[in-house]
Amino acid sequence: MKSISIDIETYSSVSLQKAGVYKYTESQDFEILLFGYSADGAPVQTVDLACGEAIPEDVISALTDESVLKWAFNASFERICLSRFLGMPTGEYLDPESWRCSMIWAATMGLPLSLEGVGVVLGLEKQKLTEGKELIKYFCQPCAPTKSNGGRTRNRPADAPDKWDAFKRYNIRDVETEMSIQAKLHNFPVPDSVWEEYHIDQRINDRGVALDLTLVREAIEMDGRSRSELTDAMKDITELENPNSVQQMKLWLADNGLETDTLGKKAVAEMIKTVPPELQEVLTLRQQLAKSSVKKYQTMETCVCSDGRARGMFQFYGANRTGRWAGRLIQMQNLPQNHLEDLAEARALVRAGDFDAVEMLYEDVPDTLSQLIRTAFVPRSGTKFIVADFSAIEARVIAWLAGEKWRQEVFAAGKDIYCASASQMFKVPVEKHGVNGHLRQKGKIAELALGYGGSVGALKAMGAIEMGLTEDELPPLVDAWRQSNPNITKLWWDVDRAATEAVRYKRKSETHGILFDYRSGMLFITLPSGRRLAYVKPRIGENKFGGECITYEGVGGTKKWERLESYGPKFVENIVQATSRDILCYAMQTLRNCSVVMHIHDELVIEADPRMSLPAVCEQMGRTPPWAKGLLLRADGYECDFYQKD
Repeated sequence: MKSISIDIETYSSVSLQKAGVYKYTESQDFEILLFGYSADGAPVQTVDLACGEAIPEDVISALTDESVLKWAFNASFERICLSRFLGMPTGEYLDPESWRCSMIWAATMGLPLSLEGVGVVLGLEKQKLTEGKELIKYFCQPCAPTKSNGGRTRNRPADAPDKWDAFKRYNIRDVETEMSIQAKLHNFPVPDSVWEEYHIDQRINDRGVALDLTLVREAIEMDGRSRSELTDAMKDITELENPNSVQQMKLWLADNGLETDTLGKKAVAEMIKTVPPELQEVLTLRQQLAKSSVKKYQTMETCVCSDGRARGMFQFYGANRTGRWAGRLIQMQNLPQNHLEDLAEARALVRAGDFDAVEMLYEDVPDTLSQLIRTAFVPRSGTKFIVADFSAIEARVIAWLAGEKWRQEVFAAGKDIYCASASQMFKVPVEKHGVNGHLRQKGKIAELALGYGGSVGALKAMGAIEMGLTEDELPPLVDAWRQSNPNITKLWWDVDRAATEAVRYKRKSETHGILFDYRSGMLFITLPSGRRLAYVKPRIGENKFGGECITYEGVGGTKKWERLESYGPKFVENIVQATSRDILCYAMQTLRNCSVVMHIHDELVIEADPRMSLPAVCEQMGRTPPWAKGLLLRADGYECDFYQKD
């Protein structure tokens, strides 16, 4: 046997969606119901484990044989479930090295991350059976006891033989669909380098990260008490039955002279500045209640494994256009920042459950709990965290791609890019906390908003007005930035021309070391790393302003498959973010002997031996990949006993 395609159906009383596959398989009632497989392309078979059938010995051997390739759609699910089935304890899992994932293959082609979605887009002859959802709900999840079902809490094959036969057909079809995807995409294989990155990702997910469960549980309890007190205080002032109700609160505010269409966080923060004291107090209380700190703590408690570690928090190739990671479960990519100067002291008080002290010293309990979320992640006993991240990675990449020399000189000299940008824009020296220091903020906002073709709207979206800039200042700021960065501006429109040429004439084109190629109804953009971005069914269309642009099919803002539009600066954004992602992958490979437990954006968190050197880690991380000659990288870092933002 050289390869085997697998799909399994399972039961567990733990919610897969809420807890993740690692916790899901820890349930005492976890079991594999059906094992569908095809060895070396043979007709698909299903093993009815729920009814006493056994998986053949040669198939069992194949699961641990590194020379046999194991294929599945969302293979991490099959791999972790089968690890449990084989009797492996928490923290030990089948080596991902010989596993391949057709979901990841589909993702590299810009396709959806669901088996059903891929089948539809590719127009497969054998698509996922739509009745599957109902069958999964019936057999794979607990059911409510009723008189009609005899009070049972779970449905078994004997309870509905016809449905069970349909479920077996569904299991077989899933394997067939997965194999059809492989056949359809065989001309566009996933490079070995990407599979290597996937295996690193799987090992990080398997490793997980320890949680301080004392802190987590005390924070949940403290939040409950705080919310109760805040709600009671709002009731006392407003006399509303439910002051958390948006509708009730809007009516009360209107009755008290404040009309508003929204009670969003941004709107409430603005209103607080101008309203009378009584309304100010109510809105401040509402602002505190709106802190969603407890949700992440609750997720931590839900998904933590029996050894105190949370696993499966990173989705490889989760970002459809760039191949960057997406967050799962705790959502590491959007953790609240911490600004408390005495973070360790606040943390100790919450761990001790000292509500009164937290309330007295920090006043805003929800905000304090929110700032402590990061600190719930801790290194295992006898180790420390080393946190290292790239300095201004996207700014460095776009300067390198565009050949914007003054920027590269700034990075080579180790200077502040925001000061340098302001200096370049306004033709005066700018120093942080020094000469013309007030201009640094304008440099910063311009850097963050304008690098990918953004204009006045982008500046506003980045909070330019809230930061003290006036409407009249914004257009000159856009002009000044573009004039200061002519090579970046040129890069946008060179990429636009190259992409348009590839799609219109269905041929290869190149600019700035980036290759654009139209093949088999796809636009491929080959990055300096050699990895390709894929855009499905591209064509020349019309944008919302009546101008010409490239349109393609993909997952849009609504999370639905739809036709999207793009143009030079947008493609550049994809290219820069994807290249930054490839640099992070290179750093992970460079540091593969270190115990990486988390990565957030451009940052790596390592569970390190106390003797491990922080400068050595930063030096290793800051190495320029061989495919990026001339790119100046820098990694900075710090050590800590719990995760935090330095």
